[in-house]
Amino acid sequence: MTALASRTGNLPEAFTTFVGRRHDIAEVRRVLGSARLLTLTGTGGVGKTRLALEVAATARKAFPDGTWLVDLAPVRDASAVATTAAAAVGIVDLGDRPALDRLAERLAERRALIVLDNCEHLVDACAELAGALLSACPGLRILATSRQTLGMGGEHVFTVPPLKVPDEAVELLRDRACAVRPGFRITDANWDTVTRLCTDLDGLPLAIELTASRLRTLTVEQAVDRLEDRFSLLTSGSRTARPRQRTLRAAMDWSYELCSEAERLLWNRLSVFAGGFCLDAAEDVCAGEGLHTEEVLDVLDRLVAQSVVLPTEEEGMPRYRLLATIREYGRERLAESGEEERLLRRHRDFHLALADCIADRWYGPGQEGALSRLRIDHANLMAALAHGDDPQATLALAAALRYHWCAGGFLAEGRRQLDRALAAAPASTPARARALCAASWVALLQGDHMAADRWLAEAGELAEQQKDRTLCANVIGLRGSLVSFQGRWVDSVPLFERAVAAHTAAEGEASAVFVLFQLAAVQLDSGNPLGAATGRRAVALAEACGERWARAHAMWTLSRCAWRRGEHEEALALIRAALEIERGFNEPFSAALMLETLAWIAASREEYERAGRILGSVRKLWRDVGTDISVFGPPLGDDHMRCEQSVVRALGQEGYERALAVGGGCDNPEQAIDFALGGIDPAPVAAAVRGPLTRREREVAALVAKGLSNRKIAEELVVSPRTVDFHVENIRAKLGFSGRAQVAAWWATQAPPTQ
Repeated sequence: MTALASRTGNLPEAFTTFVGRRHDIAEVRRVLGSARLLTLTGTGGVGKTRLALEVAATARKAFPDGTWLVDLAPVRDASAVATTAAAAVGIVDLGDRPALDRLAERLAERRALIVLDNCEHLVDACAELAGALLSACPGLRILATSRQTLGMGGEHVFTVPPLKVPDEAVELLRDRACAVRPGFRITDANWDTVTRLCTDLDGLPLAIELTASRLRTLTVEQAVDRLEDRFSLLTSGSRTARPRQRTLRAAMDWSYELCSEAERLLWNRLSVFAGGFCLDAAEDVCAGEGLHTEEVLDVLDRLVAQSVVLPTEEEGMPRYRLLATIREYGRERLAESGEEERLLRRHRDFHLALADCIADRWYGPGQEGALSRLRIDHANLMAALAHGDDPQATLALAAALRYHWCAGGFLAEGRRQLDRALAAAPASTPARARALCAASWVALLQGDHMAADRWLAEAGELAEQQKDRTLCANVIGLRGSLVSFQGRWVDSVPLFERAVAAHTAAEGEASAVFVLFQLAAVQLDSGNPLGAATGRRAVALAEACGERWARAHAMWTLSRCAWRRGEHEEALALIRAALEIERGFNEPFSAALMLETLAWIAASREEYERAGRILGSVRKLWRDVGTDISVFGPPLGDDHMRCEQSVVRALGQEGYERALAVGGGCDNPEQAIDFALGGIDPAPVAAAVRGPLTRREREVAALVAKGLSNRKIAEELVVSPRTVDFHVENIRAKLGFSGRAQVAAWWATQAPPTQ
C-alpha cells in the first residue's frame, strides 16, 4: 500500500535521470492518444516500469483529472487487485461495496491515466479490472506493464526494446558510472571497450545499471573480462545462443558474485519485504547468523551504491526498495540457502511487534506518524498476515492492527483479515479474544450490528475466563458503542461509565480517553447536562498525555454543545481545531461527522453557500462510508435536516444542488477538510496548491517562497541538497516557471489563507 494518493495522482519521484528512449516515449504517447488500453511488454530488466512512469509524468497535461500508479509487484492474491487499485487512487477501503464499483464511480467522468505495473503474475485479474474500468469510465486510459499481454479485446501492445547501442546504452552507462565515480570519462581510447560492454549486456537498462555500479572500483576492461567469464558459464561458450533473459541473469549473477558475503546475505534476506522497507525493519529482520545489527546500515549503503537497493521516500519517511527482478533473484537465492522460512517468520514477528507497540502506545503522542508508518508498510503487513505457519500469531497481528483498520481507513481489509484469522484459529486463546474485540469494532463502523453483537458476546466470555481486565474494559466500551449506534443513548450511558472506570483501573486514565469522549457525546444527545463537563475532561486528559485522535472527537462534541447553546463563535473555534487535528487521520467516518457540524454552524451564521458546499463534501464522505448521519438517530439526523432546509430556503433547490456539486468534488477526508477550512475549490485542480505538486514539493515551494536557499531547505527538511535541487526543478517544470521568484509569487497566490 502506498502513501495517500493526491487528487491528481501518486506518481513516485525519480531519484535518477531518465536516459534516452525519446522515440519510445513519443510512440507510446501517440498510441495512448487513441488506444484506451496499452500494455508495455518485454523481458525483465528492459525498463518497462521506468518507461511507463516517464510517459505518465510527461502526459500529465493530457490527463487533467489524475495519473496514478498501481504497483502490483507485492500483491499475490488476485482478489486484492481491485482493492490495491482503489487504494492507489485514494479510495478509503470501507467494505460497504466492492472496491471495483467504487473505483469505477470515482473515475466515471474523469480524464485520467492509470499505470498498472507488474501485471504478469495476475494477468487474469488485471484484465478483468481493466475491462470493467474501461467500460464504465469513457475518459480513462490504462497503461499496463507486463512480461505477457493481458490478452483482451481492444488491447494495444508495445514491446519495449533494449536501449540502442551505442547511443542510449552508452549514455546510460556514462550517467550511472559518473554518479559512483565522478572522474569517469568515455574517451576515444575506451570507446570501443565501453561499446562492447553495452553490446554484451544487450542494452538492458537493469544490467547496465548493475554493471555501472561496479565501475567504482573496476575498469571497463575488467568489467568486460569478468562478464565474459559469466556468459561462458551460462551458455557453454556459445555466444550466439544467449537470449536476453540470460543476459540479465548473467549480469545479476556477476553482480551477486562480486558482492561480499555480508552483501549477499543482506540481498537474500531483504527479498522477504513486499514493496519497501525502513532501516529499522532491515536491521531487525535481516541481522543475525553472519550479519550483525550494527553492520546492516553499512552493508545496505554498499548495496545502494551497487544499484541493488534503491533509496526512496514515502510520506516523508526515508525508505528502501528492491526492483521486482532483483527481489525475485534474491528470493531464489534465499530459498537455496535454506533460510527462507526463518526470515519469513522474522518478517512477521517484526511487524507484529511494530503493530503491538503502536496499539499499546496509541493513547499518547505520535498517532499520525504511527498510522503513516502502518500505511506505507501495508504491503508488508499483508505479507506477514499471509504467512500462515502460526494461526495464533496471525490472530495477534490482525488484532494489533485495529487502529490501522479503524482509524487508518482500511476497514474492509481489516474485516477480511479478521474473518479469515478467526476462522483459522477457533481455540479460546487470548489472541482470539483480542481479535474478537477488534472485529467487533470494525463491524460496528461498517454498520453490521449483528456481527458486532455476536463477536462481543464471545469476547466477553473469554475476557471473564482469562481474567483480562483490559479486555473486559474494551468489551464494555464496545458494548456501549453498539447500544449508542442503535440510538439507545440513555442505555449506553451506564455502559460507558463502567468502561471509563474499568479502563482507568486496568491501565490508567489515558486509556479511558476515547470512551470518555463517547460518554460525553451520548450525554449530550440524551439531554444530560453533564455532557459538556465530560467533554472538557476528555480534552484535558488527551492534552495531558499528548493524544490527538480522541481529543479531536471530544472537541467535536464540545462544539456541538456550544452550537446548541447558540454560542456560534465558540462552536466554530472548537470544530476548526478538531478538523485541523483530523487532517492527519484518513478516517471519513469522523471527518463526515465533524464537517456536518461545521455546516450547521455556517448555516446558523447565515453563510448558506458555504454550508451547502460543506454538505456536498459531507454527502460524498457518507457515500464513501456507505451510510449517512441518520444511523445516529434523531438528534444528529434532525440537526442535519434543519440545516439542509435552511440552506434550501436561502439558495433555492437549484442553488443548493450546485453548492452540493461543488463540495462533492473532494475525493478524500483531507481534501474535504482543506476545502471546508480554507475555502479551496476542489474543481480547478491544476490551480490549487494540491494540484500538480506532491506533498514534499509543496513543502519545498513554501520554503522557496520564504527565501531559503536549496541548502537551507535541505537542512530544514533533513534531506540532501541534491534531493532539494531535484524537487525545485520538478516544481519549475510542472508549473512552467523559469525562476524561483515565480515559484514564490505563485505560492503567495495559491496558499490557503490562515484563519
